[in-house]
Amino acid sequence: LTVLNAGRRYLKAEDLSGKVFVTSGLGGMSGAQAKAAVIAGCVGIIAEVDEAALLKRHKQGWLMEISNNLDHCIARLRDARKNKIALSLGYHGNVVDLWERLVYELDTTGELLVDLGSDQTSCHNPFSGGYYPVQLGLEEAKQLLSTNPGKFRTLVQESLKRHVAAINRLADKGMFFWDYGNAFLLEAQRAGADVQKRGANKTEFRYPSYVQHIMG
Repeated sequence: LTVLNAGRRYLKAEDLSGKVFVTSGLGGMSGAQAKAAVIAGCVGIIAEVDEAALLKRHKQGWLMEISNNLDHCIARLRDARKNKIALSLGYHGNVVDLWERLVYELDTTGELLVDLGSDQTSCHNPFSGGYYPVQLGLEEAKQLLSTNPGKFRTLVQESLKRHVAAINRLADKGMFFWDYGNAFLLEAQRAGADVQKRGANKTEFRYPSYVQHIMG
């Protein structure tokens, strides 16, 4: 319903075939995102750093394909988008790399390859393993978290700033991004990322929450 309503509200579209939804998280509550994309008829690319979560969703049949190669992900995205094929593709990697690759595609080809975007990393708990920084692999990040939590926190905040910068770039070109109630925008703001709504008070973000704007 969230994906369908986002399409209706932001894309003015009842039919989401050929539309691309990019997000992250295939763990607990976020695990349904892959299935939701296919039910809605769009192309869903979902990033997840934990391979076990990807394999679990794939085994369940909620996730159609898995890849750890961004070139392959972009090629599959282009093909499914062009042919209006419903697809859920799990990218085994950090969502920041995925967003930055989409910016690269925009800058080099002029193509905006994503229509809808969100995030379901566990940003209510970003410094204890709910969000892993793009600068490190998963195991390296886990080790740093246990040995130097202060450094881990700094890397998470740097990663959040990169995360938002890429989203902002794509949103400026017409992608519609929303907050999934996971404290992503709040933690990004605390990290110093550019998420404040222009001309508004400090408690208002430039992107809407799915509760009020999409489901409400």
